[in-house]
Amino acid sequence: MRGSARDPFWASLAPGELVRMSPFSIMNPFSLMRRMTEEMDRVFGESATRTGNGGATVWLPATEVSERDGNYIVRAELPGMKPEDVKVEITDDALVLEGERKEERQENQGDIRRTELHYGHFYRSIPLPEGANAEQAQARFENGVLEITIPVPQQQTNRRQIPVQAASASSAGNSQKAA
Repeated sequence: MRGSARDPFWASLAPGELVRMSPFSIMNPFSLMRRMTEEMDRVFGESATRTGNGGATVWLPATEVSERDGNYIVRAELPGMKPEDVKVEITDDALVLEGERKEERQENQGDIRRTELHYGHFYRSIPLPEGANAEQAQARFENGVLEITIPVPQQQTNRRQIPVQAASASSAGNSQKAA
C-alpha cells in the first residue's frame, strides 16, 4: 500500500527521482523540498485536523505552490476565514502563513439547540526560490482562497531543440550492404 506507515512516500519513488525532475533537468533544492512537502501532505491527509502537543487542535489547510509567468504563486484554501484572520510574512528564505480558524454552527430544532465549534491554529512555512522579490509580493484573499504572488527571476536553461533528420535512402542501403 503506497504511502502507508509500512511504505513511506520515498519507498515508492524510482531511483534517482529525488534528484531529477525529468530526464533533462536537475531538481533544485526548493523543488525537492516542495516535492517532499507535497508527498508528506498527501500521506498524512493535508486538509485533516489533528491534535498537537498539549491537546491544541492543529489545522492544516490545503496549499498549492506553482511557478508561472515569472511568478511564484502560493494558494491556500481557508474556508470560513477572513483576511484579518490570516498573517502572511516573508522571511529571508520562506513564505510564512499563519492563522487560526474559529467556526461556530448553531442548529435549532424545536426545543433542541445544537452548537458545534471548530477551532484550529495553522502555520505553514513554504521555502522560496532563490532570487524571489519579497518587496513586490502581493497577497489577495477571495472566496476563502488566499493567493500570494511573488516575482522570481526567469531561470535560464541551456536547453534547445535539435531537429531530427530522416536517414537518406542511399545511407540506409549502405548500412544494409555492410551487414
